Amino acid sequence: MSVLVTNIGELFTGDEVRAGAAVVTEGDRIAWVGDAAAAPDADERIDAGGRVVLPGFVDSHTHLMFAGDRSAEFAARMAGEPYTGGGIRTTVAATRAASNAELRASAGRLAREALRQGTTTIETKSGYGLSVDEEQRCLRLAQEITAETTFLGAHVVPAEWAHDPDGYVDLVRGDMLAAAAPHARWIDVFCDRGAFDADQARAILLAGRAAGLGLRLHANQLQHGPAVRLAVELGAASADHCTHLDDADVDALAGSDTVATLLPGAEFSTRSPYPDARRMLDAGVTVALATDCNPGSSYTSSMPFCIALAVREMGMTPAEAVRAATLGGARALRRTDVGVVAPGARADLVVLDAPSHLHLAYRPGVPLIHRVLHNGVLQ
Repeated sequence: MSVLVTNIGELFTGDEVRAGAAVVTEGDRIAWVGDAAAAPDADERIDAGGRVVLPGFVDSHTHLMFAGDRSAEFAARMAGEPYTGGGIRTTVAATRAASNAELRASAGRLAREALRQGTTTIETKSGYGLSVDEEQRCLRLAQEITAETTFLGAHVVPAEWAHDPDGYVDLVRGDMLAAAAPHARWIDVFCDRGAFDADQARAILLAGRAAGLGLRLHANQLQHGPAVRLAVELGAASADHCTHLDDADVDALAGSDTVATLLPGAEFSTRSPYPDARRMLDAGVTVALATDCNPGSSYTSSMPFCIALAVREMGMTPAEAVRAATLGGARALRRTDVGVVAPGARADLVVLDAPSHLHLAYRPGVPLIHRVLHNGVLQ
């Protein structure tokens, strides 16, 4: 079935902003984009009422597979306690104790919550199981939500391996990877203070690549370190967080196709410095925005909220932030079929209850999502 979306006040395609445009979808794909006066006939018609239409958001970094609550930890941070990442083990214990039904219900609720806020493509990671069976279980359940699943056995060293972190690295790149790889597209490592060093991260990522997985990396969130340049060296699709960068890091990213995925929800929730997106963009770095949805350091599923933070706190223009939340996220996932409004792309469209994409930053916290078309189906 074909659908004509017309009377669009502003069409944000991912690459450009157009006036007087229309879009035709056929099944789950975009079939035509052009001037409204030249639009072909379609089976159904959606009148956008002069509103802005943009691609569905592409959230390329989340941690939806978890159980439990860490609101007390959040309250403590707001009272002045620093963020160390140590609370991850609290979530590991709760996740291991949860049933499949409980994990499925929790992750599904968050995925539906994200969809209502315009996210039509979502990546999610394991990383709260940290044993062979638990990591495999979390990834199997994650596959019910998205094809963009990431094996994050190297999130932190679990308590039972605290005496032998190198032994845990061997487990992650051996038996755990073998169990996880059939259920994952990507492999990720938290390479930072209190987690894994560069040598450990390199060993895990190379094993993942040998198993056919694409590479991602939690990089330079808590302090400056070698992770960003390691991501570039290994050709990782993305280096995520990128909070603490020097000139060499920025130059390395600018000279590569590794995307800097920025996660302002984490800085908001941990009272940490925000990444300098302006510096990266001016240097030619490809930037993505994502929510980092997780129970400890960024419990938000709202891409509009992250767009507003990026504009207010990270030096991005509204257009740059929307592009990073759509086309940038697609590039971080090595996807060409999402994050854009173009013939052949997936029919994922968001209609905002606003005349311009500027309102995503101009009216923060306001529920501006009017309609969502996902895979050609109105939600």
